[in-house]
Amino acid sequence: MQYLLSRASHAILLQLAQQRTLCAFDFDGTLSPIVEHPGQAVMGDQTRSLLGRVAALYPCVIVSGRSRADLLGKLRGVKGARVIGNHGAETEAAIPKPQRRLEQWKTSLELELGALPGLWVEDKGFSLAVHYRQSPQKTEARRRILAAARNLEQVRVVGGKQVVNLVVDRAPDKGAALAAERDRMGCNWVLFVGDDENDEDAFALDGNIVPVRIGRKQRSHARYYLRTQAEIDKLLELLVLLRMPSKLIPG
Repeated sequence: MQYLLSRASHAILLQLAQQRTLCAFDFDGTLSPIVEHPGQAVMGDQTRSLLGRVAALYPCVIVSGRSRADLLGKLRGVKGARVIGNHGAETEAAIPKPQRRLEQWKTSLELELGALPGLWVEDKGFSLAVHYRQSPQKTEARRRILAAARNLEQVRVVGGKQVVNLVVDRAPDKGAALAAERDRMGCNWVLFVGDDENDEDAFALDGNIVPVRIGRKQRSHARYYLRTQAEIDKLLELLVLLRMPSKLIPG
């Protein structure tokens, strides 16, 4: 993996600025720091301002595991960015929620996992998230959640940081959702920044893509990395500066 903010990576960032590039970002762990409870996640004021400037200069989309309604609330004040929720399954298009399926999953999970301390199930309309960050035995909790998920029908399991996500198996993943946005907007390049296992489908997107992971990892489809989530502001600022006409020269 190559450090995206290094001098050696300047050429690829400059190329993104010169092309019709779709700038795409995950939310938790990327635009906002990871927190103890998902409801506590907040995007910093500087990040919010810079993201708004990027969205004014580039086609821009946020692709998150959160529901669209939740994500829109977190992004309030950022104009121009499209929002895709539930790991790629929930777009602006009006499609029916798999309510009955999720209710069946939730009932089954509660029967199998209800005695485990520190677990809670979040219903996001198009997917379930089984959180175990508060569990005193995280390894065992994850093993039990995955075992319970194998008993569910029509489910796709999406990993995460101390959470197991359950999505209807036919729903688009982040990679498919990102490809659809790229084609819809007529972009010939994609920049995607994420931080987690559930971003790997997007990192592996075919075509001209610059996949960036928050935190270096050996086994990842991402070819570039940022050292920490705090560096997202530096990247956003560079995207803005390089888009300015006076900056579009080799350097």
